[in-house]
Amino acid sequence: MTDQRKVKWGIMGPGGISSSFAKDMIHAPGAELVAVGGRSKEKAEEFANRFGAARSYGSCEELATDPEVEIVYIGTLHPAHKENALTLIRGGKAILCEKPFTMSAAEAREIVELARERGVFVMEAMWTRHLPPIAKVRGWLREGRIGETRLLKAEFGFDAGWNPESRLLDPAKGGGTLLDAGIYPVSFASLVFGEQPSRILSSAHIGETGVDEQFSLLFEYDGGRTASLQGAVRLWMNNDAWIYGTKGKIHVPQFLFASEATLHVDGEEAETFKDDRVAQGYAFETIASMNAIREGRLESPIMPLDETIAIMGTLDAIRAQWNLKYPME
Repeated sequence: MTDQRKVKWGIMGPGGISSSFAKDMIHAPGAELVAVGGRSKEKAEEFANRFGAARSYGSCEELATDPEVEIVYIGTLHPAHKENALTLIRGGKAILCEKPFTMSAAEAREIVELARERGVFVMEAMWTRHLPPIAKVRGWLREGRIGETRLLKAEFGFDAGWNPESRLLDPAKGGGTLLDAGIYPVSFASLVFGEQPSRILSSAHIGETGVDEQFSLLFEYDGGRTASLQGAVRLWMNNDAWIYGTKGKIHVPQFLFASEATLHVDGEEAETFKDDRVAQGYAFETIASMNAIREGRLESPIMPLDETIAIMGTLDAIRAQWNLKYPME
């Protein structure tokens, strides 16, 4: 049985996603936030005061030297993930890094190689994978409840409005749909099929700022299996996922935030799993990270590092089809 000793956390990046993560820590037994780092000492201090952390720092380097911190959640902008992660790993810290893990597969490999060399735990914070309804879906698929999985339809889109200087539309901040919203259906396809596509067909609308504002993807896998995926940052979408098999189908409404999932098996009454959690959902990845640290594991079976690298490679291949490059590349 996993011991329940406290695990002391740091947070790098006192922004919105880090606030959501910190709020959910109360639902992760044994999690203690002790330090916050950011580019601005003032913002880090305000965040630390708001969430009860004892210390705040104006740089990642300072956070990396805090002797009490065991693991750091990285909630900075995408282009900063690699350097933040490398700095923290060199400081001996375990890492839970917000998606997308990096800007490219090459950056992801660099982090993973250093983590394995230094022997520290690292995981991409794909929080959706840890939600109880998604765990249930994985079980249904593993048990073959819908037969052979043949087709996935999944989408995630929202309208962020028009602000060319916003994080989502600014190329210098890693903006665009694919890396921010699109990684969710792409990662979900990897979960469902257990591999990356053998062929990718894609279409994207590149907006005025030079980033992808919406896209459509068709993934082909061996044996005629396919995934149809869509994403947008200037279009509201239903955000559902449907998984179709030879004996039935699975519906996950709002799959990104999944609070329920329904199994439809041919000739049987539908079976719905509902999650009445109080937490928003970030607590589950927090718990998984702490369990790994307590058990001395260096990565998670739910979000393996090699799969994170492979998914980044798929995103690289899609962007190459669009000739979409970022200023930092």
